[in-house]
Amino acid sequence: MPSVMGLLEERERAARQRVEDLQAELREAEAVLERRVVALAELAEALAAGAVVEEPVRPEPVPTPVKEPVAGSVVPHWCEGVTAGVLAPEYRRLLAVLEGEPGREGVRAKDLAVRLGLELVPAKVEGVRVRAKRLVARGWLAEERPGLFTLRHPAR
Repeated sequence: MPSVMGLLEERERAARQRVEDLQAELREAEAVLERRVVALAELAEALAAGAVVEEPVRPEPVPTPVKEPVAGSVVPHWCEGVTAGVLAPEYRRLLAVLEGEPGREGVRAKDLAVRLGLELVPAKVEGVRVRAKRLVARGWLAEERPGLFTLRHPAR
């Protein structure tokens, strides 16, 4: 078993090495800064002398397609301004069923499975329960009483 003094000396060596690494990184950053200051001064001098500087041609930005969430996607945490559109289709369907149940004290997983048009077999009901629990954990649904799921936030 290593001694306390040995552990502290090892930590000190590691801290010294980190300081040396950061100092080297700082020297490199200062050199880059100095080159850029010189370049800016040269440019200002050239512009003052009447030289024409052409703006570089920049490529057109390529639009990135927005990917539709698919089954198996990670369920993001709910936050203000986020809509159900970020959820995979099976989670959106579950929210849509609960949106159609205003004023109720909650819906059980078995009833959700029926409203989703699933077979009433244990595997399907448990799949719905797992999805609902995941939505509860991420802030999309509430479970005021065990097994009764409701919308936590109004539909948008």
